[in-house]
Amino acid sequence: MKMENRSLSTVQWFIFLLANSIALPIVIGSVFLLSEAEISTLMQRTFFLAGLSSFIQARWGHRLPIADGPAGSWVSIFVIFASMGVQQGNTMKETLQILEAGLMISGMLLFLLGVTKWVRHVLFLFSPIVTGTFLFILAIQLSDVFIRGMIQHNSLTGKIDGVSFFLSFLVFFVIILLSFKGKGWMKTYAILLGILIGWGFFIIFGKGGQPIESSMNIIAFPEVFAWGLPIFNSGIILTAILFTFLLLSNTFAAVSAMNESVPNENKQMEKRMNGGVWAGGISHFLAGTFSTIAVVPLPVTAGFVRLTKQYQLGPFLSACGFLIVFSLFPSIVSLLASLPLPVASAALLTTLIEMLRIAIRSLTTQPLLKRNKIIIGFSLSFGIAPLFLPKEIFSGLPYILQNIGQNGLLVGTFLAMVMDRLWKEKQSF
Repeated sequence: MKMENRSLSTVQWFIFLLANSIALPIVIGSVFLLSEAEISTLMQRTFFLAGLSSFIQARWGHRLPIADGPAGSWVSIFVIFASMGVQQGNTMKETLQILEAGLMISGMLLFLLGVTKWVRHVLFLFSPIVTGTFLFILAIQLSDVFIRGMIQHNSLTGKIDGVSFFLSFLVFFVIILLSFKGKGWMKTYAILLGILIGWGFFIIFGKGGQPIESSMNIIAFPEVFAWGLPIFNSGIILTAILFTFLLLSNTFAAVSAMNESVPNENKQMEKRMNGGVWAGGISHFLAGTFSTIAVVPLPVTAGFVRLTKQYQLGPFLSACGFLIVFSLFPSIVSLLASLPLPVASAALLTTLIEMLRIAIRSLTTQPLLKRNKIIIGFSLSFGIAPLFLPKEIFSGLPYILQNIGQNGLLVGTFLAMVMDRLWKEKQSF
């Protein structure tokens, strides 16, 4: 690869890693009523962990160019615990300390499953139907996050900011157009070009993001246990154990999707899964230690790779290193975080199109017999429905059932897994 091409590839990977890490810390900050300074340091810790975890995974874990980023599945757990914590009389800080414990428990379980290679005993559970169901529900869940990010409201009138929405849609359209109709380098760097064009227009129209308040120090290392020491209780232990199996689904989906996206890839799923799981355990333990939302291998990366044709590991590792270093400089974090949320959201939304294509292909890998159609329809229906139900509807249920019921990704994936294993009948429709 030529030096200039490698540099551009590194920049594009860096932007992708950054864009995936910006939105969710802001969401968590708003849910837990964190100050601007606390959100800034949370974002710094998130950037640091995303870069470090991605590097560990690509170098020693699954050894694929898959970006690690804040887990949308964990966001739902954070939001659920925030509402339940208030009902139980916990402060927001105490709830965050409980969630730290949950992250560390999941981390230890994942690490043990990976290093002992017990993962191979559960690989049979992840059939194409289960993987496709997980990817499909995750894409629907993330599309809600990204579209909400594209729609900004005027702080004075409360109405949709039409200019911001139009510009974010323009970013989406430009990236799609370049990805499918562009030639040469314009096709390869479609996402980078779309983000730069969009950011430029946002600045021209006076919609550019304002740097978030940052530390006065030139260099600041991520703070350990910024939310306080972890608090362990029976509720978070049970939730973490159950949720760990969903994290296995996430890793399997990300690795299998990337195996399909990289040409001539040696599909050593068991070896890659073992590495990805123990490395994911380390990153989850670090997430608890550094008081941030857990990062996971993002299945959406496969969509990015398909759009950009960025298969090489070298530029990806370099981008991870840059993100780690940049996270140590609060002023740079503040500047990078000024990337307008609608621009980042629009760019990430384009990658969901490819992720949905992978999900549909996975769901239709096997013949669509009556059995398969029913399992897919049943799992998707019950997996997507909780995304639209009011949270109050689960308030009367036991603690653990509230956690499960409000998490559509968990419900849909487990339904697909259970039905696929128990229903052995195969017949034509």
